[in-house]
Amino acid sequence: MPNAIVAGDNWGAVLAAAVAIYAVGFVIYGALFSKLWMRLSGYTGEQLQPHRWKMALSPIMPILTAVGLALVLKWARVDNLAMGVVVAAQVWLFLVLPTRLYSFVYSPEKSGLLIMDAIHLLLGLLIGGAIIGGWR
Repeated sequence: MPNAIVAGDNWGAVLAAAVAIYAVGFVIYGALFSKLWMRLSGYTGEQLQPHRWKMALSPIMPILTAVGLALVLKWARVDNLAMGVVVAAQVWLFLVLPTRLYSFVYSPEKSGLLIMDAIHLLLGLLIGGAIIGGWR
């Protein structure tokens, strides 16, 4: 994919990162651990049926994540893969994980669900940071 630089951001890298972040979620929640997620969340397929329409919104999350990460990496002047990963890990540790902890602390959520979500979010950010930071 060619470099499409718009407003100082490489949109080819941002799009590739969004696809990769989405793929991480698909692998974790869809392909590998969907039954585990159902068990940890306490939902049945029947309970989720009225909410299936929300899946149409699922591409929005990785797109916004990739755009936000690209902005942070631009502001931090990241220009290589290693620094992209380091800054993405810091974003996860200091912004994403604490935000995710709110659901755990203030609800009866099981710790396994927190761990599963935290791993998903960390892997997505690390891969997104690597793609955006390393894309030339």
